[in-house]
Amino acid sequence: MTNGKGRYSLPALHYGYGDLAPSISEQLLRLHHDGHHKKYVDQANAALERMEKARAGDAMPNMRCEAQALAFNVGGHMLHSLYWDNMRPASSGGGGRPGGMLADVLNKEFGSFERFQKEFTELANSVESSGWATLVWCGQLERPLLVQIKDHDLYAIPGFKVLMAMDAWEHAYYLDYKNEKAKYTASFWNVVNWEVIDHRLERALGGKR
Repeated sequence: MTNGKGRYSLPALHYGYGDLAPSISEQLLRLHHDGHHKKYVDQANAALERMEKARAGDAMPNMRCEAQALAFNVGGHMLHSLYWDNMRPASSGGGGRPGGMLADVLNKEFGSFERFQKEFTELANSVESSGWATLVWCGQLERPLLVQIKDHDLYAIPGFKVLMAMDAWEHAYYLDYKNEKAKYTASFWNVVNWEVIDHRLERALGGKR
C-alpha cells in the first residue's frame, strides 16, 4: 500500500468500475475510489511531507495537527483498501454464503449465518454520521466481534484484526441510494468476497484452528 518511496499510493481495483453494478454503480465507484480514497492518500502524504520539511529545517512540526491528520487519512486509506478487496462482482462469485473456517467461526459465535447477517446489517444501518461497520477478530478473546468504527479510527482498539469492512459514510451510497442507506446495506451482501474474508481470518489466527 506504499509506493516504495515512503509514500502511500492508491491501490488499483481488482475489478472494473462497472462490475459491481447494480449494487454499486460505475459512477459511484469512480467517485468513491478515484475521488474520496485518493484524497485520503494525498492528504496522508502531504502530512508526511510537512513533517519531513520541518525536520529538515530543524523546526518543530505542529505535532497535534499533523499526527491527527496522518491518523485520519491513513485510517481512511487502510479501511477503503480493505473495503475494495472484500467485494467482488456477483458474476464472479460475489455474494452467497461463506465457507471454510469462516463459516465455522460465524456459526459458533452467532448461531447461524443468517443471525450474523442480521446483526451486521443492523450495525451498518445504525452508524450515525460518518463511520464503518466491521467484522473483526479479537486476538485476546479469540472470537469474532462486530464493531462500529467512528470516522477512520482504525487503531482505536489494538489487537483487533479487521476481517470485513463496509463503508457506512454517506459518500459510499448517496449517489445511488440517496437517503435510503438500508437499500445500500442490503445490496452489499450481493458483492461480498467471502474468500478474501476467510483468508484474513486464517492470517489473524496464524494457522491455528
